[in-house]
Amino acid sequence: MAQQTESLGNVMNPDLEWVAKVSEPALEPDLPIVDPHHHLWQRTGNDYMFHDLLADTRTGHNIVATVFVDCHSMYRKEGPAELRCIGETEFANGVAAMSASGLYGNLRACAGIVSHVDLRLGAKAGAVFDAQIAAGNGRFKGIRHQTGWDADPGIRNSRTDPTPELTRDKTWREGFKELARRNLTFDAWLYHPQLGEIADLADAFPDTPIILDHVGGPLGYAGYADRHDEVRATWKKSMVELAKRQNILVKVGGLGMAMGWFDFYQRPMPPGSQELAEAFRPWVETCIELFGVNRCMYESNFPVDKITSGYGVLWNAFKRISAKASADEKTALFSGTASRVYKL
Repeated sequence: MAQQTESLGNVMNPDLEWVAKVSEPALEPDLPIVDPHHHLWQRTGNDYMFHDLLADTRTGHNIVATVFVDCHSMYRKEGPAELRCIGETEFANGVAAMSASGLYGNLRACAGIVSHVDLRLGAKAGAVFDAQIAAGNGRFKGIRHQTGWDADPGIRNSRTDPTPELTRDKTWREGFKELARRNLTFDAWLYHPQLGEIADLADAFPDTPIILDHVGGPLGYAGYADRHDEVRATWKKSMVELAKRQNILVKVGGLGMAMGWFDFYQRPMPPGSQELAEAFRPWVETCIELFGVNRCMYESNFPVDKITSGYGVLWNAFKRISAKASADEKTALFSGTASRVYKL
């Protein structure tokens, strides 16, 4: 059974033997996929490096490119604190260079890099953005500044140690202006009670793409565990408002995380793609209905979501959900939106 080494809401260590119990041939194996959200890291008992990504992307699906996303990986040990995040971009760019050699096949891993800049630096963030752009060698596309915060003591807040309503802070917004001036993207990772903040941010910066990670972070554990119907209704109401802002997009995925909605990782066998598709369908279809295929992109969120299923099974689930979509709609959801927004 999958190892649950930390409480709900934390990144758990996937049990690789458990995950491997269910594998499937790829549905629609020729459909090009750009995976717009994965991580690479070395952590105690939970390494996920380039060879691990290669193994997952070689499960029959046509993964043509990926986007690496901020996870506090390979930060520099020394130097000014605000510049240590450059190490993550240098690391991801090195992996991208390996992949671009062609020695590992047609996959272009880390073709886009979403790293981190502490926007609490205000106008001083501009120099850090410039350093990130230089380190990315054309692959640095933007940042994620995690702002997940909740008053419930049982909820794990983001590793950036955010304060409440951080995205409305004047100095933080000055840092965001530096991002906007450079035509970069912003990945937003926060929780569903905070979604109104993203509407305000999108209104203040209407020309900046704001990508909402993991369908907007609906909380289903701790104090929210017995309030699922209420949370779904609140989440949908917020998403309806966000969809009115044309610069907001949604990463459709992250549903395999330990957020209190599904307990697949606690079962003797992992789910197949049919069961996974039916579980995820209400969240997925709501996002696509509200935002449209040109503002939605399927994501793996690996290795975090690996506690719930294998990579191939997950993409089969997404393909099952979109089985009735047109060819153009599938292109947008599986590769087109990500390629356009991240300028791959």
